[in-house]
Amino acid sequence: MSKAQKVAVFDTTLRDGEQAAGTRLGSRDKLTLARQLARLKVDIIEAGYPASSPEDFEAVERIAREIEGPIICGLSRAVPEDIEACGKALAKAKRPRIHTGIGVSDIHIQGKFRDEKYGKTLGEKKVKMVRMAIDAVKRARTHADDVEFYAEDSGRAEPPYLYEVLEAAIDAGATVVNIPDTTGYTVPEQYGALIRGIRENVPNIRKATISVHCHDDLGMAVANSLAGILNGARQVEGTINGIGERAGNASLEEIVMALRTRGDYFGVTTGVDARELFRTSRLVSDLLGIVVPPNKAVVGANAFSHSSGIHVDGFLKDRETYEIMRPEDVGLTQSRVVLTARTGRAGLRARLEKLGYSLAKEELDVTYQRFLTVADKKQEVFDEDLVAIMHDELHPVPEAWQLEYLQVSSGSSAIPTATIRLRVNGEARETAAIGNGPVDAVYKAIAALAENSAKLVRYDIHAVTSGTGALGEVTVQLEKGDRRVVGRGASTDVIEASAKAYLDGLNRLAYGG
Repeated sequence: MSKAQKVAVFDTTLRDGEQAAGTRLGSRDKLTLARQLARLKVDIIEAGYPASSPEDFEAVERIAREIEGPIICGLSRAVPEDIEACGKALAKAKRPRIHTGIGVSDIHIQGKFRDEKYGKTLGEKKVKMVRMAIDAVKRARTHADDVEFYAEDSGRAEPPYLYEVLEAAIDAGATVVNIPDTTGYTVPEQYGALIRGIRENVPNIRKATISVHCHDDLGMAVANSLAGILNGARQVEGTINGIGERAGNASLEEIVMALRTRGDYFGVTTGVDARELFRTSRLVSDLLGIVVPPNKAVVGANAFSHSSGIHVDGFLKDRETYEIMRPEDVGLTQSRVVLTARTGRAGLRARLEKLGYSLAKEELDVTYQRFLTVADKKQEVFDEDLVAIMHDELHPVPEAWQLEYLQVSSGSSAIPTATIRLRVNGEARETAAIGNGPVDAVYKAIAALAENSAKLVRYDIHAVTSGTGALGEVTVQLEKGDRRVVGRGASTDVIEASAKAYLDGLNRLAYGG
């Protein structure tokens, strides 16, 4: 595969994706997700913004030290302190990249750099921005040979000025130039023309790779990204499930599968292992507590479902009548081996391996017992149930608080009451509480036993599969001081799932995960 034929995939789920409102990942969860992104075989992982907080610095440092394969990237503004923080956080990375840059649209320059130290007029400020861009890239090159420069809000910038800034950044040593449509303002034809204009008007552009970074405010992030690729961009940036600031970023799974499915049109490919897409999507959803809509392209629950008579008839006669991708291509299975309480370890292991999970004997034993608990309550255990079980079992945190007993009394004419027994640092404690409903009563009882003042910010519940025996998955967000964590729990009993999610959140607050 020649360089001209390949598009590098830059994943910014851990940085731009985590900026989605109401989300937060601890360093431990970031490392877990980075390992999966490495299995997905993305080319670059933007691990975070080291200068933003000590926790983010630690996360980038750990990922740089422990993750092999992809380039590990850290974000910075065009200020010395940010770049120095990036350099230190990435010091142990085998393949480090510093991503630095500055705003280039008149709106950004006038709005963000109002202080007269940047110049009194717009023209003076623009000259200053070029100087800052050059200095930032040169400083970044003292820490890494690979430096990406972002020209923020390129979608609304004056093209001649954008060309000037990019030329200066490349002369200073930038190896990649990122052309962000920061506000999702452009349309595909316009954004494609912008990329084409850069190729035609920046004299030294052949010394750098052009990267596209599009937001979804008008629902065109993927379309704009693909237009950029058609016009010569050879790096594409985005997030899993399209999560991110405001309406989100371009969905990497959609871009990867568009390039793969329509290779005849785009004429390029990626190095991504598409069979890991579903698993990665599910992990991102689980860790950030953002449910994937069923109609989501590529990874949604309905992406490969058929229900209308005409569609089902056509599909059964020839799959290609209504499917342009195979579910196996993105990591879903088509096999119809039914998993029940009578399925043995070998059958469970085989299905888990098809889903991408390779377990040691001890891990399989623990998972099998959980599987039997679910299977005893359901006629059939589906792949989605297994994924929920795996994430519940394989991503635990040390348990300062463990649930030993739960009983709830509720009804139309009864006061909701919960009786709880927790093991708190090895000591059994019991209490009862009343609430506005059974979940409220459970949470009040747990809070009393745990002696914890964490604030419940969000509570979400959804069925993993269909039917009255579906596995229910609960996600909560807890906040204490300036820390916010996501807790998760799954069970066929939604009250138990709620309790497990709340305790998971409390344990994450205690552990720092």
